[in-house]
Parts: sequence; C-alpha cells; structure tokens
Amino acid sequence: QLQLRESGGGLVQAGESLRLSCLASGHSFDTYSMGWFRQAPGKEREFVAAITWAGTSTDYENSVKGRFTISRDNAKNTVYLQMNSLKPEDTAIYFCAAGGMVVTLKKEPDYWGQGTQVTVAS
Repeated sequence: QLQLRESGGGLVQAGESLRLSCLASGHSFDTYSMGWFRQAPGKEREFVAAITWAGTSTDYENSVKGRFTISRDNAKNTVYLQMNSLKPEDTAIYFCAAGGMVVTLKKEPDYWGQGTQVTVAS
C-alpha cells in the first residue's frame, strides 16, 4: 500500500513555472507507474501526465505537451511535475496517483494523494 503526499503548489503569474513533488511512503514505490491528474473548479478530474515504474516512458495530455515534464527519483520515492509556461487554464487542484501500468493508471489509479492547489493569474 502507498500513501502519497503532494507539495509545491501555489499562486503564480501566467508564463511562470512551478514544480510539484509527490512523496510516496509504503512499499515498493518503484514497482508502480505514477501520474498526475488535475481538477479545475466545476470540471471533472482529468489526466495530466504519467511515467512508468522505471521512468523510461512518459505520457501527457495534449494541452500540456511541451510545457510539462514528469519525472521520478525512485531512490527518493518521489515523482515530480515540472510545469513551465503556465496558463490561467492550468489552474486546478493537482493530484498525484499510483497504479500498475500506465494504461490502467490513466483510467483508474490504485492510490491518490490529497492534492495541491495551483493557481495561475493572468
């Protein structure tokens, strides 16, 4: 079982950057694919990015491709989301998630974090 805790959210201006971190505690972090989701006010939660257990493959939602980068450090039990060129429409609560394979993680993760707020002012 994994417990996930996000950090790094905040208020930034459009065009600026933020790096989110997700620290996992529990067993076998390096056997899970990891991902980030977000939920904007009044909208459903949506997939943002995912990375395989070894960090060799990544997947992104179209609107963040080229701006966001997901990475992981298995020695630190941590997954990151580097967000550059932020836009007001990126404003949301960002959730860390863990699952078996990326394809299943994207649909139904096994574990969720509590979320961290990201607000991008125009």
